[in-house]
Amino acid sequence: MEISLNACQSLLLGVAVGDALGVPVEFKQRAYLKQHPVTSMTGYGTHHQPAGTFSDDASLTFCLAESIASSFDLKQVARNFINWRNHNYWTATGEVFDVGITTQRAIDSLVQGASPELAGDEGENANGNGSLMRILPLIVYIKDKPVTERFEIIKQVSSVTHRHIRAVIACFYYLEFALELLQGKPKLEAYLSLQKTFPDTLRKLSVPQNEISIFIRLLVDRIDMIDEDQIYSSGYVLHTLEASIWCLLTTNTYTEAVLKAVNLGEDTDTTAAVTGGLAGLLYGFDSIPQNWLLTLARRDDIEDLALRLFNQSHSGGARA
Repeated sequence: MEISLNACQSLLLGVAVGDALGVPVEFKQRAYLKQHPVTSMTGYGTHHQPAGTFSDDASLTFCLAESIASSFDLKQVARNFINWRNHNYWTATGEVFDVGITTQRAIDSLVQGASPELAGDEGENANGNGSLMRILPLIVYIKDKPVTERFEIIKQVSSVTHRHIRAVIACFYYLEFALELLQGKPKLEAYLSLQKTFPDTLRKLSVPQNEISIFIRLLVDRIDMIDEDQIYSSGYVLHTLEASIWCLLTTNTYTEAVLKAVNLGEDTDTTAAVTGGLAGLLYGFDSIPQNWLLTLARRDDIEDLALRLFNQSHSGGARA
């Protein structure tokens, strides 16, 4: 499957713009945002950062993309994460101002010599959204691989910070949804297609049924028909995944999708980043508002990374 430069730009900038929209209101409650909705790129607020500043969500996305752009290597992914946390690599403004607890612990383990695929916490209480938020560039590397191999690679990349099977399933579902969009399927068709195939795929991969059942709202229900007050936007990986698919299915443009995600409240930057990546793929680079792109930190660097990701995907290296 070919991936276009537009798709590479869309997935990276889609994540980054969503992230930057959510940064100023992270942790704000939904009731507050009902009264003071985010409608444009703003600054300061929660983290006192200028408008257009992306957070750890996009930074770690770019760290992963860098490894893929130079021929994928899990050890290099780990080194990039350490370099981000300890030396401000791929930060928006030269400063790490936000990091998840589970991700911080995993990076500490990496520094102490842990193997990347074993660094992440495998406890059930460590099912935050820290691997989901950064996983999207992996689609460039896995897009032509068999489903079993896709799952194993996703598991390894998630496990650098989040090793529990639930976080892995969430990443797997998200990337399988992205693959459907990359193939040109309409969003609802992609959703319904995964309902037919994804549960059986998980069973063939020996995923426990009790973990599959946790994803029932995506795999059985019509999540787009669920009321907003039943859509949750905490840092729990299942909440973030459900909210992102709900935002995508209940809107018609990139702008509508990411603003809906931000205005759900709580983990605003991550919900919008995860939504924005899919919305970017679905609607394309031109769908991202130019005034937001002009405000975004390091836009030229991100576009250069997208070009390198595209070139690597066409060199044969991303298929190795």
